[in-house]
Amino acid sequence: MRGFSKAIIAGNVTRDPEMRTTTSGSQVCNFTIAVNRSYRDSSGNQQDSVSFIDCIAWGKPGETIAQYVRKGSGLLVSGRLEQRSWDDKNTGQKRSRVEVVVDDFSFVGGNNDGGSASSYGGGSSKRSNSSAASNDVDMSDDIVPDDVPEDQINLDEIPF
Repeated sequence: MRGFSKAIIAGNVTRDPEMRTTTSGSQVCNFTIAVNRSYRDSSGNQQDSVSFIDCIAWGKPGETIAQYVRKGSGLLVSGRLEQRSWDDKNTGQKRSRVEVVVDDFSFVGGNNDGGSASSYGGGSSKRSNSSAASNDVDMSDDIVPDDVPEDQINLDEIPF
């Protein structure tokens, strides 16, 4: 059987992405995304947890992320999980890390210049601030569930 690996992660970048060039001349960008989760424990109490997911983006996607993404930026990435191993020069121990190798990404959330969310995938970067939808919606404001009138919520239409 042939294996399959696909990861889709959405969260906030924990620090400015690091861009570097390998000895062979390839561009690579490393960053970490914090993924927050809320759940109820066995006692019914609300609990919050956060996972820190290491990501790596090669070539043009990495260059775009390094150029536009900063600490705190919302980002959705998809890609494959990959494990790499190395020998720690200080301790001599074998170390390993699982990270997401980014294939596609989307900028999520608002920005200060009134722009909309945009995405990268399939070999071209799509960045649009002129669509009618982006002019009608202020992406910098969060939607608060209590602000949505109950008569406008139809649970039968939610796709899960």
